[in-house]
Amino acid sequence: MGIWGKVIGSFAGFAVGGPLGALLGAVAGHAVDRIRVEQTALGGNGDLPPQLADGARQAAFTVAVIVLGAKMAKVDGTVNRVEIEAFKQVFQVPPEEMRNVGRIFDMAKRDAGGFEPYARQVASLFRDEPTLLEELLAGLFHIAQADGAVKPAELAYLRKVADIFGLDKRAFERVHAMFAGRAEPDAYDVLGVNRAATSDEIKAVYRRLIRENHPDTLVAKGMPQEFVDVANQRMAAINAAYDRIREERRVP
Repeated sequence: MGIWGKVIGSFAGFAVGGPLGALLGAVAGHAVDRIRVEQTALGGNGDLPPQLADGARQAAFTVAVIVLGAKMAKVDGTVNRVEIEAFKQVFQVPPEEMRNVGRIFDMAKRDAGGFEPYARQVASLFRDEPTLLEELLAGLFHIAQADGAVKPAELAYLRKVADIFGLDKRAFERVHAMFAGRAEPDAYDVLGVNRAATSDEIKAVYRRLIRENHPDTLVAKGMPQEFVDVANQRMAAINAAYDRIREERRVP
């Protein structure tokens, strides 16, 4: 089953509760009582039932990008359909599912609540997989950049999301460097290393990032296969950054 079948099955079937589940339940036409869902399906803390973890985690990741992207689309006071097109690029949305994506996006925009409850639920679901949270943040940066450079209000929003995710400043800057609007991002920022670091230290960080950010590793941890393009972009950026540092330092 593709991710879009899992989205409907996991959320409409109440496998995932909390604010994300309540939102998609409303989109699917179900009368979802948010508190009841949290208490019965999630034990009140956002955890997933173990037997549903794989598909539901992928569904949660997918819907989180849509919802947090929709909330971000409002922060600069302008909302348009460009963000949905960006999501389509990020997530390889099949044409027959674009209507459902648009419905979730629009429902999230109309929701009077803030983005924080959604970000907190995502942070809880993936608290043991910070690399997945970095990938999700990268997807949001891609959406923010859809209508040009990332605006100051969008950047402030993304910093708040990263804080709720528990990502440190270095992790945030690693992702931000890829979307900073420069033709060639700062290689040290992409790797999240200090310029004073030794070549051996940088090599160790590079190897760790390649290992942690490999698409196969991320998919095994719960990232949807449909998000692989973003993961591949990050891998390419990491490799290019390390190559530039090696060339600059004349390291074989």
